Amino acid sequence: MLALANIRERWRSFVAAFLAIAFGVALIGVTLIVYDSARPQVQPRLAGAPVLLIPPQAVNESGTPRDRVPWSEADAAALAGKLAGVNGIAGTVVDRSFYAQAFVGGRPVADDMAEDAGHGWSSTRLAPYALAAGTAPTTADEVAVDAALGVPPGGRLQVNLAAGLRQFTVSGTVDGPGFFFTDAHAAQLDPGVRAIAVLPEESAEPATVARDAAGVVGAAGSVVTGEERAALEPQFVAHKRFLGTQLIAAMATLGLFVTIFVVGATLALATAQRRREIGLLRTIGAHPRQIRSMILGEAAVVGLVGAIVGSLLAVLFAPLMKAILVRLDVTPPGFAIEVAAWPLLTATAVGTGVAVLGAWAASRMAAKVAPLESLLDAQVEKRPMTRARWAFGLLATGLGTLLAVLTAVTGADDRINMAMGAAMALIVAAALLAPVTIGPAVRAVTAPITRRSTSAGPMLVRAELLNATRRAASTAAPIIAAVGFAVLISGMVETMRTAYPASETKKLAGQVLIAPDGTPGLSDAVVKENPVGKAALPTRIFLDRPGHGLAVIDALGSRDPRWDKPGEAVLGEGTAKMFGVTAGQTIDVRFIDGETETIRVSQVLPDDPGRGAFVLSRELVRSHDRAALTDTIFIPQANAPKTVAAGASLHDAESYALADYDTDARLTTSLAMMLIVVAVGYSGLAVANSMAMAAYGRKTDFAVMRSAGGTVRQLMGFAVGETVLVVGIGVALGLLVTLPPLAGMASGLSEVTGTDVSIQLSGGVVALAIVGSLLMAITASAAVTWRVIRPRAVAAG
Repeated sequence: MLALANIRERWRSFVAAFLAIAFGVALIGVTLIVYDSARPQVQPRLAGAPVLLIPPQAVNESGTPRDRVPWSEADAAALAGKLAGVNGIAGTVVDRSFYAQAFVGGRPVADDMAEDAGHGWSSTRLAPYALAAGTAPTTADEVAVDAALGVPPGGRLQVNLAAGLRQFTVSGTVDGPGFFFTDAHAAQLDPGVRAIAVLPEESAEPATVARDAAGVVGAAGSVVTGEERAALEPQFVAHKRFLGTQLIAAMATLGLFVTIFVVGATLALATAQRRREIGLLRTIGAHPRQIRSMILGEAAVVGLVGAIVGSLLAVLFAPLMKAILVRLDVTPPGFAIEVAAWPLLTATAVGTGVAVLGAWAASRMAAKVAPLESLLDAQVEKRPMTRARWAFGLLATGLGTLLAVLTAVTGADDRINMAMGAAMALIVAAALLAPVTIGPAVRAVTAPITRRSTSAGPMLVRAELLNATRRAASTAAPIIAAVGFAVLISGMVETMRTAYPASETKKLAGQVLIAPDGTPGLSDAVVKENPVGKAALPTRIFLDRPGHGLAVIDALGSRDPRWDKPGEAVLGEGTAKMFGVTAGQTIDVRFIDGETETIRVSQVLPDDPGRGAFVLSRELVRSHDRAALTDTIFIPQANAPKTVAAGASLHDAESYALADYDTDARLTTSLAMMLIVVAVGYSGLAVANSMAMAAYGRKTDFAVMRSAGGTVRQLMGFAVGETVLVVGIGVALGLLVTLPPLAGMASGLSEVTGTDVSIQLSGGVVALAIVGSLLMAITASAAVTWRVIRPRAVAAG
């Protein structure tokens, strides 16, 4: 009851905590709603296949289940034959998916699903897709296409395949996406089988059919129904989901940290302003444990109410987040928001827990207030730095320094996380140790001003801050976070934007490159037109790994005379060690078409990403993976072609490096801006509220100064001057905490890229964060100070 009464009486002190929790829970709730809505979905083209048989999974290098191991054409036929004898099964369809893309007017038609757009005609039974016009294809020169392409039956259409562009006659159009060839031709284009659809009889129950089918196929495959059919989701769809999940997870993580930070700083300031009240409670017999319970109870109530409001906001904001992710092209096709109960309940629980966690330090501080403090009129801090504050501050400093060092030496995948972790630790350290730095900083800044000024204002500002360094530290804390995160995140983006293209340009010097233009890769026709240079053909292969079973790894088919030798492979040392082979030994390789060949390991060489970890003859790879596309062709400058085929573009080293990084840069920049908005927005709320709380909590001080003859203008100047000084200290500390992680990142990038990389900052973002924090702080402080002193001025008149 006392906690509720305190909240009702001192509601202004809890506004920032309430808003931080509400928006933090809203962000977490939106993240969970989007995550839940973006779960793998059954592809629309499989909607009419209630039962599917899919191959077993292989594991990746880390032992995680990954790719399905395709059946060979013979194995698939044998399985289909076994299923034909099961009661309740009307038939089976061998389903294939491979690259096919329309070209109109010499240009590729944009299609995100092009890599899996080609199918056999029988696959139309799985959607089911109906003929809108014309007939099914009957020869290898015919294809049925989506009616949306606008090509009528009998018309001619260029379709790009892995082999190159071919003219097809459109036999008919269907009411769904894709290119449908005869089953025989589809089997030639993609022999490997990744799914067999089981079509139950009309009177049969799919669940019964699935159970009987599983008994027939045994360990040769898995029978899936319902949502489990989402296992056939195309790789590009899974990749988009991964990118979107990474983006929103980063936002939620930062939001969670800033929420805890803001709640902790706000409640610490509110508790510091209640020392006399808490001292009075101690005087009438309140035990320290009861004081702690009261503070934590207040936080729990504010947290619960804020979390409930945040959950409602999450439902409202989820469509906005969807629109942002769709615009960034990091959502799977057909993505739609679906609101379930568990994301909101989880976010509410997290928000309430965050509020209590943020209040933990404040409750400990409140429990140490002595009864005598209820009799003190001045609120002078006797010990701005407690032993616990020193310990945690130094611990955070050490952790931040360690993570900054690790940022310089860690791998590329972990470098950003290390830098963010270092910044978070150093921001916490700066906030905890701020009382130590505020004293010297205030003396240094105000000394020349107080010596020259004839007014008492600078002296009052100096005395106030020196006697209340912990309060000043609490008001500076959100500024440290706002400026620190804005500088760090924008600095990381700018530094990477400079480093990676420069490194790639250096590595590719003296070469020109042919890259895809509107297509997911380059066909064999484009490769044959440019016979000189590196043109690796990527594929996936399956090998038996001792102690792990069948494992899947990337392999390359090379036309380099050093590696292009039939029946032989060149392995990197890491791969050779993983599979326990040495030069001269043989290894059984299962390819994407389900066939297995025995390959001799001709050489084991030091690992080289430019060569590849498992290199085979290009002709061998093509014979087993007929749908694979070449990523890029690297050609010596002297052999540069004058023109390239449609669906390809020619680049010099610099333009290719910039274009190659452009996609990553676009996503990284978008993520950075969203993170900056989250961090600065949260911190801005805390800045405004902290300044307002500080001004409102000093009504008595302002009354004394008014009684001593202080004018409204002088008091406003005093409040604004103190605010500017506190903001300046917060900005300086915010800038300082970013230097170690940014320096570590620049050092690491220099080592990896082989170029000189220095810290790069975005002047616009830094200026915006500083000016924005200053304006919010001054506005809040001035507005509340004016409200506090204005009634007294009127009464005096």
